[in-house]
Amino acid sequence: MTDTTPPQATEPALPVSPRAGDDTVTPSGQPGWMRWTVLALAAAAVATGWSAWQTQQRVHSLEQELVRRQQDSQGQATEARVAAKQAQELSREAAARATLLETRLAEVALQRTQVEDLVKNLSQSRDENLLADIESSLRVAAQQASLTGSADPIVAALQSADERLTRTRQPRLDNVRRAIAKDLDRVKATRVADLVTLGIRLDEAIRLIDEVPLLNQPEATMAKGRPVPAPSRPALRNAQATKGASAPGAASEAASGEPGWGEQVLGWISGSARTVWDETRGLVRLTRVDRPEAMLMSPEQGFFMRENMKLRLLNARVALLSRQTHTATADLQATQQAVSRYFDTSSRKTQLLQSLLAEVIGQGQHTVVPRPDDTLAALIAVNGGR
Repeated sequence: MTDTTPPQATEPALPVSPRAGDDTVTPSGQPGWMRWTVLALAAAAVATGWSAWQTQQRVHSLEQELVRRQQDSQGQATEARVAAKQAQELSREAAARATLLETRLAEVALQRTQVEDLVKNLSQSRDENLLADIESSLRVAAQQASLTGSADPIVAALQSADERLTRTRQPRLDNVRRAIAKDLDRVKATRVADLVTLGIRLDEAIRLIDEVPLLNQPEATMAKGRPVPAPSRPALRNAQATKGASAPGAASEAASGEPGWGEQVLGWISGSARTVWDETRGLVRLTRVDRPEAMLMSPEQGFFMRENMKLRLLNARVALLSRQTHTATADLQATQQAVSRYFDTSSRKTQLLQSLLAEVIGQGQHTVVPRPDDTLAALIAVNGGR
């Protein structure tokens, strides 16, 4: 910036002429006030130039400050743009990371749900397998009990199922445990007959069928105050022949000893009389006949009736072994009715046969082992409630 102050002009000295009053006159003849005016103007011009220069300096400094500030502003704007770009990039990265985190969180939540479902399914499948295993073991035990006639397989299966359910500690299986306890008490309280013993008694009854007397047979005679089985007619004849043949031998033996022939004759006569009396008692018998069909039965019919009764008892034994209680009871009752109708009930063997049949009928009702129906129903209810 150049200095704009005008140069001072050199004027020639004017002659001051004296004037009247206060006015002075220069030697050149000009007034003094003009000089002062010029000086004032010169001073004003100098001041104006100075102020103008100062103003120009200030404007220049302001321009420089503005330029500097503008440059600073441009730098800050550049930095701000860079920072904004970086912030935008960071925000994008943050958004991408947030999206990735959300995706991973969704995956983790999905995996957690899948794991929970898997654990639940595993737990349910374990319980289902446990219940299915218990049900199958109970059904197998029921089949074994029906085949063997013993309640031990069902008791063992119920106790094992109770122990396994106790270890699982599942509250929803309490109904099954209560049903198991109920079935276990019922099975333990059931009295089951021994089929081996019943079979032995039926064999004894089959053996007695051939020995019990019929009503139409002259079976018993009184000897020593109690009935004894009387021999048949051929047996009596053989006995008479034997007695007849042995009497002379006995007499000869007695002759060699002390007894005489008179005693031998008396012995022979008394033996003959006893034989005749026994034969007469065998021919005549007084019996109360309540069932005429039993008295009119021929020996051949009696034989076939005994064989038929044996077949019925064998069928009853097979039915007991196969757990067909009703069939066995029906055959035993039919045999019992036949014994009461066609056989002599006053005979000891007949009474023994009737007692055997009654005992087998009474104990045969306990050959059926109760099934664990309550436990099976509870297992089906639990499986159906899923």
